[in-house]
Amino acid sequence: MASLSIGDFSRATQLSIKTLRKYHESGLLEPAWVDPNSGYRRYSVEQISTAQLIRRFRSLEMPLVEIRSVLSTSDLKARNELISTHLLRLESNLAKTHSAVTSLRNLIRPSGETNKIEHRNIPATAAACIVDEVDVRDALAWFRGAIGELNATFKARRLGLTGSTGGMFSNALFSEGRGQATIFFPTEAKIVPTGRVKPTMIQAAAVAVIRHAGSHDNVDLAYGALAKYVAEHTLAVIEPIREYYVVGPQHTDVEEEWLTEIAWPIFEVRSDDGAA
Repeated sequence: MASLSIGDFSRATQLSIKTLRKYHESGLLEPAWVDPNSGYRRYSVEQISTAQLIRRFRSLEMPLVEIRSVLSTSDLKARNELISTHLLRLESNLAKTHSAVTSLRNLIRPSGETNKIEHRNIPATAAACIVDEVDVRDALAWFRGAIGELNATFKARRLGLTGSTGGMFSNALFSEGRGQATIFFPTEAKIVPTGRVKPTMIQAAAVAVIRHAGSHDNVDLAYGALAKYVAEHTLAVIEPIREYYVVGPQHTDVEEEWLTEIAWPIFEVRSDDGAA
C-alpha cells in the first residue's frame, strides 16, 4: 500500500501538520501506520479523499463530533440526514447574519424615514393567557411555544379571537435579563384552565404605539425610536410594555411577513391627539 509521510500528506490535503495531529488524537483521522519507536506518522494514499471530505466539512463549521458520525456510519440515509441537518443549521445562521447586517446598515446609513407613532386608549380586554418567569436568552423559544400552545387550545376548543394576539413583558425582563412574560389571546369565550392556559383580564391602558415590520431580530430599532418619542413627548408609566402581533407566528412562519405593534404605556401630558 502506497503511503505518505505526514509532511507530504499535509501538502496533498492542504491540512496543517498540527491539524492532522489533532485529528489523530481525537480519532477523527488516524494514520495508516505509526512508527512505535519514533512516533512518525504515515498515511495511505486512500486517506487523501477522507481528509479532503473532512476539510470541506470543517470549512462549513461542522463540529468534529458530527464529522466523526458522518464518517463512521455506513448507512447512506443516516449520513445524508446528518449532513442535511448541518446544512439547515448553516442556512438558519446565514439568515440571522443577513438580518444583522441589514440592521447594522440601517443604523449607519439611516434612510431618513420615521415610523409613525400614535396614541391609543386600549380598553380592558378578556383573554386567555400563558404567564411565566422567562430568561431573556430563552425568550424567543418560550414565545413560540406559548403562541403554539394557545393556538392549539383555541383550535381544539373552537374559540374565537376578538382582536390581535399580544404579549406583555415586565421591565425586569429587559433590565435584569429575567422577568415575567405574558402571551395572551383576546376572547369573550369562557376559558377553562388547560395546561398553562388560563383566563385573564388585560387592563385598560393609554399607550404610544409604533409598528415594526419583519423579524424580531431588529425589533430593538423600533423600541429605541418609541422610547425616544416617549421621553420627548409624554410621561412613561411603569407598566409592562405590550406587543400586538397583527401578523405573527400564529399566522405564518415567514418572519419577514410579521407585523408587530409595540405599545408603551404612557400618561398623557398634552391636549392634542399625539400624532407624531
